[in-house]
Order: sequence, then C-alpha cells, then structure tokens
Amino acid sequence: MQTSPDGHAYPAHWEADVVLRDGGTARIRPITVDDAERLVSFYEQVSDESKYYRFFAPYPRLSAKDVHRFTHHDFVDRVGLAATVGGEFIATVRYDRINAEGLPASAPADEAEVAFLVQDAHQGRGVASALLEHIAAVARERGIRRFAAEVLPANNKMIKVFTDAGYTQKRSFEDGVVRLEFDLEPTDRSRAVQWAREQRAEARSVQRLLAPGSVAVIGAGRTPGGVGRSVLANLRDAGFTGRLFAVNKALQEKELDGVPAYRSVRDITEPVDLAVVAVPAPYVPEVVAECGVHGVQGLVVVSAGYAESGPEGRRLQRELVRQARSYGMRIIGPNAFGVINTSPQVRLNASLAPEMPRPGRIGLFAQSGAIGIALLSRLHRRGGGVTGVTGVSTFVSSGNRADVSGNDVLQYWYDDPDTDVALMYLESIGNPRKFTRLARRTAAAKPLVVVQGARHGGVAPLGHTVRPTRLPYATVSALLRQAGVIRVDTITELVDAGLLLARQPLPQGPRVAILGNSESLGLLTYDACLAQGLRPLPPLDLTTAASAEDFRRALAHALSEGGCDAVVVTAIPAVGETSARDAALAEALRSASAEAPTKPVLVVHVELGGLAEALSAAASTAPQTAPQTAAPAPGAADGIRTPAASGPPASRAAGPPGEGPPAPAGSAPVPDRRLIPAYPAAERAVRALAEAVRYAQWRRDAAQPGKVPEYEDIDEKGAAAQIDALLARGEGLTLGTEEACVLLGRYGIDVRRALPAPSPDDAVQAARTLGYPVALKTTAPHLRHRADLGGVRLDLADEEQLRRAYSELTDLFGTPQELRPVVQAMAPRGVDTVVRAVIDPAAGAVLSFGLAGAASELLGDTAHRLVPVTDREATSLVRSIRTAPLLFGWRGSAPVDTAALEELLLRVSRLVDDHPEVVAVSLEPVVVAPHGLSVLGATVRLARAPVRDDLGPRTLPVV
Repeated sequence: MQTSPDGHAYPAHWEADVVLRDGGTARIRPITVDDAERLVSFYEQVSDESKYYRFFAPYPRLSAKDVHRFTHHDFVDRVGLAATVGGEFIATVRYDRINAEGLPASAPADEAEVAFLVQDAHQGRGVASALLEHIAAVARERGIRRFAAEVLPANNKMIKVFTDAGYTQKRSFEDGVVRLEFDLEPTDRSRAVQWAREQRAEARSVQRLLAPGSVAVIGAGRTPGGVGRSVLANLRDAGFTGRLFAVNKALQEKELDGVPAYRSVRDITEPVDLAVVAVPAPYVPEVVAECGVHGVQGLVVVSAGYAESGPEGRRLQRELVRQARSYGMRIIGPNAFGVINTSPQVRLNASLAPEMPRPGRIGLFAQSGAIGIALLSRLHRRGGGVTGVTGVSTFVSSGNRADVSGNDVLQYWYDDPDTDVALMYLESIGNPRKFTRLARRTAAAKPLVVVQGARHGGVAPLGHTVRPTRLPYATVSALLRQAGVIRVDTITELVDAGLLLARQPLPQGPRVAILGNSESLGLLTYDACLAQGLRPLPPLDLTTAASAEDFRRALAHALSEGGCDAVVVTAIPAVGETSARDAALAEALRSASAEAPTKPVLVVHVELGGLAEALSAAASTAPQTAPQTAAPAPGAADGIRTPAASGPPASRAAGPPGEGPPAPAGSAPVPDRRLIPAYPAAERAVRALAEAVRYAQWRRDAAQPGKVPEYEDIDEKGAAAQIDALLARGEGLTLGTEEACVLLGRYGIDVRRALPAPSPDDAVQAARTLGYPVALKTTAPHLRHRADLGGVRLDLADEEQLRRAYSELTDLFGTPQELRPVVQAMAPRGVDTVVRAVIDPAAGAVLSFGLAGAASELLGDTAHRLVPVTDREATSLVRSIRTAPLLFGWRGSAPVDTAALEELLLRVSRLVDDHPEVVAVSLEPVVVAPHGLSVLGATVRLARAPVRDDLGPRTLPVV
C-alpha cells in the first residue's frame, strides 16, 4: 500500500479520523489496490436507488474493469478516498482531473470531476460532507482549483451536500442533469459551515458519553472495594435513570448488588451506549473489540498503565485509540477519573467520586483525577451546605486525554442549556490554535475560567501527547485572555471566580462601592481593589454598632448610585448573642440586593458562623424546620439568594432554577433566586470581582469586533511569487537584507536602507549616498540591537565625526570583519519599539509588540495577539504593554504617531496571514516619531507551509 501503480508514494498524511454528525467516528483514507474486496462488498450493500443516482442507470454490480478503475489511483490526477468503520467501507469519493473539454488530463489542468457513493445505512450521518472537505483539501494540494459534479435532479441529498458546503458555486441544467461547478478556495462561509458542523458533531460525541441510555461496567469485581465495583456502586447509588449492567468474566451470578450481571458484553441482549472499562491494560483490547462488535457508542477507560507509565504504555495508548475509533467509538481516558452528569433525566456518576455532586449550572473539566477530586470537594463545601445550592451540571476527568479533550467538552458546553459557567483545569493544551478559537466562541456566550498546571515545567505530563510550543507560558496566557478566557493561577481562584460568575450578573464597569462594620477590613478591600486595577470608592464605615437595617439601607443606597458598578460588603461578627443578628443581617442583604438585580454584590466575612448558617438557610430550596448547626469549613464561602431576573447568567441577576439537592417529597417549590457569594478574605473576593470586570469588558468589546483592513498597495501575488522563488533554493531560509526589504515593501513596509561599511572609506561613501546626519551601527550578532553596549553611534553630522566614530568602534569591539558595521540615515527622534511575528507549531501565527531595549526584555513587557489581527486588536496591542505611557506623552514628552504604528502592525499581520511560509518576521528597531515611523532593521525567515493546519478539513488529533 506504499506506492500507486504509477509509482507515486502512498499519501499517508491524507489518513484521518473524523467525527460524524451523530457523534460516531469514521476513518478516511486513500483507496488502494488492496481494497478490491472491500469495494465489492461495500457496493453490494448499496441500494439500487443509490446506485442509480451514482451511475445514472441501473448498475446492480461492479465489473472487474470498474473495480480496477476504482482501486487504481495515481494519487495526483486520480484520487479515491473511503470512509471506513470497523475496517469496512461505508462511503467513497473520487476525483478525476479533466481539461476544458471534460477529458482526462494532467497538470496544469486545474479542474476535476467528483462523485460520491454513501451506503444507505450511513446516509444522514454527515459522511459525504466530511469526505467533501477532505477530497477538496487533497485536490488543492495537487493543484486542482475547481470541482465539477453532475447530479440527477431527484438526488436532493447530494445536491444539498454541494450547495451547503459554502464554496463559490455555479449551477446549470443540461440534458436532464444538474451540473455544479465550484471553486475549492476556502471562503468565510465555507469555514463557518465547516466549524458549525464540527461543533455539532463533536458536541454530539460528548453528549453520547454524558447522557447514555445504558451503561455497562466492565471489570466490576465480585468483592467490594475494587475500581470497577466502586464505579458500579456509584452509578447505582446516584440513581442512574438508564439501564445498568455489570460485566466480569469471572462472574457466575446473574446479579451484582442488584444489577444484572454478565460475563461478556456480547451476552447482553440490549443495546449498550456507554462502557466503563476497569480491567487491567493487557485485557483492554479484547474488551474494546467486544464493545465495538456489540455497537457500544463510547468508552470511559479508568484503567491505568498507558502513556503515563512510559514508552510501552504510550504505544498501548495509541493502539487503544485506533482500535476504538475503528469501531466508531470515542474514549475518555485512559487513566480517567470518570464522568458525571447531574441532570435529573440522567443522574450519571460513572466515576470514582463516592458521592454525586449537587446539581447546578457549573461545568467542570479536569485532566487530573486528583485535581478533579479537589474541585468537586471544594464546590461541594462551598456550593452546598454552607453556601446554598450552587452545584455542577457535568464533570469530565479526561486522564491522559488520548481522545476526548477539553476542546470536545467546550464544543458540548457551548450550547448545553444546563451549563452557564465552565471551569477547566488543564495540564496541557493539545491544539492551542483550536482551543483559542473555541474558547473565543464559548466565552462570547458564557464565562470560561481556566487554570493551567505544569505551566513552569516546560513539559506536559507523561500521559499527554501534545505538539511542542516555543511560546513561553506568559505568551500563551495572554493569547488565552485575548480569546476571552478568564485565566487564574490556582484552583482556589478557579472556584472563587466560578462561584461569582455563576451567582451574580456581570459588572458594567470597574467602580466598586465598599461598606461594612469594620474600617480596617474596608481599607484592606480598598487596597485590594487598587491592586487589581479597579476603581474603588472611599469605604463607608458603618461602625461595629451597625444594625442589620443599617446594612440594608447602606447597601440599597450604594446599589442605587449611578457611579457604582459593584458592591463589596465587609462584615465582622458582633459580640455576644449573634444568631438572631446574623439571620437579620442575611435577610437585610438579601432584601437590598433584590432591589438592584443588575449589579453584583459580594460579602467579605470573618468567621461568621451564625451568618454562614443564616446565609445557608436563606439559600436552601428545602423547607427549614430548624437552624443549621454545622460549622462552615475553613475557607468556605457563604451565600444568600435573591429574586431572579431573566437572562443568561453572564448578564442576569439570577441563578438558574433547579439547583441544589432535591427537596423532600411533598415540599413546596421555592421561587428561583440568586446567591450572594461570600469570601473569607478581601483579596480573594476582589480578585474574583476583578476577573469578572475584565471579562465583562471583553464581552462588550467582542460584541463590536474589529475588521482586518484592506490595503490597496499590497502586492499579494508578487509576494507569493517571490516566496516561491526563494524557497526553491532550500528550506529554512533567512532572507538577506535586500530580499527582506523587497518582500516587506510588497506589503507597504518600508525599511530604511543600511549600507555596508567594511572600511572607513566605505562608511564615508555610504554617508555621502544617504546624506548626513547618519548613524554607524554594528550588526554582529552579539552587538546587534544593543545600543546599551555602545555598538551604535548616532547623529554623525560630517565625515570627521564619522571617521572618529568608526575608529572608536573598532578600537573597543574588534575588527570591521567581526563588527560588520553599516551606515544608515538618521531617522526622526521617537520611541524605539519592536514588532515581531512568529508561526508557532502549536498556537499558529502570533504578532508581538513591545518597546526596544534590555529593560523591556528583562521585565517581559511584550504584548501578543493571534493573527489575523483586527484594527481594534492592533489598537489594544499598542496600549496593553506596561510601558505604553511612553508612547502617549509621558512626563511632558511629545506623543508619538500610534496610528502609523497600528497600521504597521496590521500590515505585518496581513503578511504572515496571507503567506504561512513567512514563519518569522522581526522589525527592530521601529522608531515611532510624533509624525510617522521608521523601520531601521528587518529579519525575515521562510519555510514551507505545513500541508494541514486548523483551517484544513475536520480531523481528530493524530495518535
């Protein structure tokens, strides 16, 4: 299978696993001469009607000539792809290159006829749409720019496949046949269609894992305490609403803990949607095969002994994923903690968590089982008992995340009506480019809070297979924030921010009112607000003698003020009998907050046991027969509920209905309310509020996205031709000065000429050519862009000064051959900046900006944006570095031309976006003057663009 009959190498990079519309998977690969029997078997299972639509005539069977034609391809002018499940064909597509007369042709002909055939049992699963994406990518790779297809008018399904793809099309009708012609160049619409299909398919694949109708636990032992037996007990105790089965080869019993028991999945006479695999790793392949044959839709593999254990385990993990995908199944794990769905319609606890979390509106994803346990525990303490009923909608612990990853779960949460806030603990990001795309879309609809572990180690955990990135953690963090992700550093901050976002509306600005009965606690809160970039109002001290009514009036007044966007209430315990006072204070805060449901309220408390009980009582959905007596856990937050308004959690004043433990039978329903979160420290409350303020601002900005401007002077075709000619010389090419200047000039980026000066006389001649005053600079690598080391002489007004400067440089630093001096005309005075762009293998194209100089490099004061950059993003990029005031007239200096700087950033962005072969650009320094700017140095590096990237056809990660 390694070469075609015509001698062309087998294109292994065309192989791909894809998720179909119903959430199942299929493998797409080139058809080869070894597929003759598979093709014949496939064709026999296609209906006569589908055969008629394919060949425009009755065609009951394939002749030997047909089989030869459809299995012999040259992988250039004739290509066939097949979608397979279980190793058998379920659909095929092929193209044949044709000339203008419609006859077989070779390059440079750039048109091809395309035709599909999908097995009837698999029609409606989106197989043809996936095949079209892949065959189009193959065709573009082989120089084909257009597809033509002839379809019978009655074949509405296939016509729809072509018309819905989003390509630019032309349709005609001739001799009873519909002829469709369409360009293969991706369009904004074709990408939108592709990404929408990707979202629906991947969300559905996760839904099948989280909402199964039946579950089999494979490896449920006869003695209590094992992993499989524990998962079985957890499923049963959670009240799983579907059918539950226990499977173990050693079982002789017909039941296990009241659950029907079988020795093999094959013995179960009913469908099994989800299998939890808890057998030792060597036995997993046999289990997977049995599940695949039985038609199981997905697997949760809690078994360990895979990539986390070393190279052999990594090999076993790859084989596991390939085997499962070959049957159309997706995997959570291996080495997974499990999955949970608290929906009353499902009640799934297919995990090692002994207790079902309280139902709620927070989605949790953790790559680490230990961190997953910690998150569930903290939310249980802070979202139940003490604080009321904020709970979990779904929980996924992916373990080694060999298949299902955070990207897939994001696709599910995006339109999940039961999830309002998403919290994620990530130890690695397998596809940062896709993650930022999905995060941006998700964050526009609901808050996404992320904490990243192993961020300073430089390597991913052993069980994780990820593409390497050259970007430092700070850069990745900045790119995530650009995508709307709320980045925090600890799981404590993760829960703090998540509870606020789940319970309160988003603030409309950074203005914070502070009130309470402790002047010191108020001042701490004030300082914390300033440290987080908020704008606190002077704290209002109600004194320790303040009553609940004083709190209510003060809070109501603060919320009614137009100059306030949020309120932090600080409280210390009263001396003496406190129960009645705390209950009254809780009711007072609830009452005042209800009058202004569009502004967030937070409470900072100091070990208020009585208030915690009162807050919990106010939040409970069950009838209260007696006060709660349990003391709050250390560090636990408290909450009260207030009447709700309509709208999503990110913009409403109310929490969603149905949170919390189910009320006892016969209890009356309680109206929907919102919780007021409370924190044991001012810094934690303010940090969570600051994240909400920044996220709210991002939401407002995202609602009015910028645009990527068009520049009439850009010569995109000329740049492409120059790049192709340069790359013909070899890979990994760093351009010379003249070549770099020409390429940049095609995008309207002018670089000031720098003439070589290998001798003093050459320097003088260069200065005469350029005109005085001039600068003399060394370009040796160890001195380049290091004015602080003395390798630059500026404002040389005449020949005498130039010769003296030349002599000084060579006396101090070495010979002209070592220094490589150049002469450059002086640029207008301004602020020295640096503009860079790099293609990272994992994150994609990144544009960076900062001020030039060692201080900025030392402090890491550089801002980043993903390419392509819009006009609004360019504006924010310039203003987001800490030293930005130097550009805007700091200490009486003249403001520089930031408009020209923003245009330069946009042009560099366009260059690397239009030409992925431009893998690195560095403009240093860029001197920004009050009027205009000057690019004094430029470096450009070229390399062949990758065949596939995130803009290519839908694929699952390669294992």
